[in-house]
Amino acid sequence: MRPATLGELRGTPWETSAGRSVKVELRENLMRKLRDREPIFPGIRGYDDSVIPQIVNAILSRHNFILLGLRGQAKTRILRQLTDLLDEAIPVLADSELHDDPFRPVSVEGREIVDRCGEATPIEWLPREARYVEKLATPDVTVADIVGDIDPIKAAKLGTRLGDERSVHYGLLPRANRGLFAMNELPDLSGKVQVALFNVMQEGDVQIKGHPIRLPLDIMLVFSANPEDYTARGKIITPLKDRIGSEIRTHYPVTVEEGMAITSQEAWMDRGSEVRLPDFVAEMVEEVAFQARDDSRVDKHSGVSQRLPISLMEAVVSNAERRALELDETPAYVRASDLYAGLSAVTGKLELEYEGELKGGEAVARDIVRRAVGQVFARRASQVETGEVVEYFDSDHTLRLPDGLATADLVPVFEAVPGLLDAAGALAEGRSAADLAVAAEFVLEGLYARKLVARSEERGYEGVQGDAAEVAQAGPRRRWN
Repeated sequence: MRPATLGELRGTPWETSAGRSVKVELRENLMRKLRDREPIFPGIRGYDDSVIPQIVNAILSRHNFILLGLRGQAKTRILRQLTDLLDEAIPVLADSELHDDPFRPVSVEGREIVDRCGEATPIEWLPREARYVEKLATPDVTVADIVGDIDPIKAAKLGTRLGDERSVHYGLLPRANRGLFAMNELPDLSGKVQVALFNVMQEGDVQIKGHPIRLPLDIMLVFSANPEDYTARGKIITPLKDRIGSEIRTHYPVTVEEGMAITSQEAWMDRGSEVRLPDFVAEMVEEVAFQARDDSRVDKHSGVSQRLPISLMEAVVSNAERRALELDETPAYVRASDLYAGLSAVTGKLELEYEGELKGGEAVARDIVRRAVGQVFARRASQVETGEVVEYFDSDHTLRLPDGLATADLVPVFEAVPGLLDAAGALAEGRSAADLAVAAEFVLEGLYARKLVARSEERGYEGVQGDAAEVAQAGPRRRWN
């Protein structure tokens, strides 16, 4: 049973640790995790040798810090996981707006409660989850929202002057006392609010409507921002920038393997029915994000969020699931062609430059998917012999996949192309007919992506006629089932 009054709390470790700041608390708990080899940020991948060591150093240094990075780089998730470094619960004065320490209340209200109740002062226990306050910065956020405002009605009821601390209606920042205050997209705050923030950080006071108010808050402030905005020429004021102890840069996955691990962790794949997802399809999904980040038609300042491959993976699996339901097929086999059915999960994630806008979002997304398929095919099929397949189509042969066939039933169709099933056998990730068919379609899609085979809605797969660049401009128009 936890103590419920100030008298019961006396003589406990909480009395000897009274006044321990939240930054010291985070530091001590982090040091314990490091000694015990516990994970610091579980579920955060790709940052073990870059971002996480810098965050650890910032916390050990008792710094307020900011994460600088493009969208979809797990900045907010990292900030929210900082609560794991807080104590499980801390004692606070009951009915205190500022979560006052029972032994060292900072608010006038808290001191009055202790003076009035003495050892019978009621104590509440504040869990770590309630000690995290988060705010998305927008231009319309005011000083009243963040710090507080003078309430004339409250002052009249208490019979105090307007400059009295008791007449303040507190904002988000004071209510985060003895906890963490996170501000996302910091540069979007107006200059006036930024000035109020650094006053609280440095001097512990603020002026509200001309009245100086002393706010000796115990808070760790953490921020996130786009690096393009976080400059003296951008939207951040220099004094606030100077008062943030550490600037830590986040980044997108460095390798496709890292990205695949993140997508596999985050994408919703448990559909209640069996789904067969070949590794080469998962690799193509991730490669789409890498190709988009390198595409000159995509805005580099906006970035390509890691949510793109996550959403695309869910859409790709859903298309395979839909096909399996329509054809009464079990399990659902995810195929290379399903990537084109998931274009709706790509177009909304891309901020295009002028050239991309002229071509159109769907055309750019389709071209990126095609390049991703070709890149994965080049890595996977470097030792696979496909010359016979290309020669077959160059000899004025075509191959059109019938509608309404289950995946396994496509094998007899693919047998018409000399060498196709042999090449597919080297890439198949299973021994069933369906696995072979999935690999055979991957070979055809890879050859199409590499501009060695053409594909159209009317004729299906065929030989490349004329200039390969002109064929590429036609784009994949085949209807998939």
